[in-house]
Amino acid sequence: MSLRQMEYFLAVVEESSFTRAADSLHVTQPALSHQVKALERSVGGALLERMPRGVRLTAMGRAFLPHAQLAVRSARQAERAARAAAGVAGGELHLATVHAVAVGLLPGVVARWRALHPGVSLVLREYGSTEALEEQLERGVADLAVGPEPARWAGPLLRLDREELVVVVPFDDPLARRGSVRLAELAHRDWIRCAMEPLVDGVLVLDRACGEVGFTPRTVLRTEHTSTAVRMAAAGVGIVMAPAHMARGAVGEDCVLLSLDPAWHRPLAVFSRVPLTGAAAAFAELLRATGASGPAATGPAVIEPVAAGPVAPGPEAAGASPADPDPHRVVVQQCGHPG
Repeated sequence: MSLRQMEYFLAVVEESSFTRAADSLHVTQPALSHQVKALERSVGGALLERMPRGVRLTAMGRAFLPHAQLAVRSARQAERAARAAAGVAGGELHLATVHAVAVGLLPGVVARWRALHPGVSLVLREYGSTEALEEQLERGVADLAVGPEPARWAGPLLRLDREELVVVVPFDDPLARRGSVRLAELAHRDWIRCAMEPLVDGVLVLDRACGEVGFTPRTVLRTEHTSTAVRMAAAGVGIVMAPAHMARGAVGEDCVLLSLDPAWHRPLAVFSRVPLTGAAAAFAELLRATGASGPAATGPAVIEPVAAGPVAPGPEAAGASPADPDPHRVVVQQCGHPG
């Protein structure tokens, strides 16, 4: 079994055709068929069912597919890492993130990266939830991920600043002249919710937090992305909780951002499956220096594995103080929509 054979197999699956796969790989169809048959002999059975029009996976093929995808992606990532180790003069860097970070935090960072390292191109993949982001990074789709800090991650992880979560209201809302609002004051408001809002002990995070102050949020609309929810809030459909970086881009959309009292934050992080070198390490350092909340950090970045474990309360949790040793972690009830 060879990496090339797995690449050929994946091409056939993607194209659903030996002919189209051969064209995409710039090889002859007999050569492609020979390699796929050799792969099937090595695994001991048929991976593909040949039909008059196209092909489809057999049961063995379905079981083999995710492992072949991971092997091919890992090989490509290893090649990029090896080239990147020589520096950041050229090459390609693959990033993964959630939608809210992609439209909120990353545009300015990517622009700065392009000015500093014009020879390194970027490939950005966006996901709707932190769960999907972590799962896809485990599968090797990117060199590093940028998003809400995972509760458990065994690989290298660099903590960034915390990102504030705010309430978005229309500009003519009775609360619009205020700078902050308590959650209990929103008991009788209509809420816009994101479809990928995470669960805590089987309960949606906003439902849980609102329940703790005595009410159930009245949901009038659910969306796939937070950016859509913010636009809906600006139009007066309802109010929404959103990451401040993403929501600030919509201030011109006739909306106002209100901080919660006490403030809500979520910690952001850069994390990877393998130690970061070259371009990946340079991008992580740029993120750390830029920060999630504005001011630049000082000193070199330290990227190290983080032991698995539950999220610990931070300064916004009851009984915590600014002197707590890890100000990047907060109670999970004070989380916002992941995407």
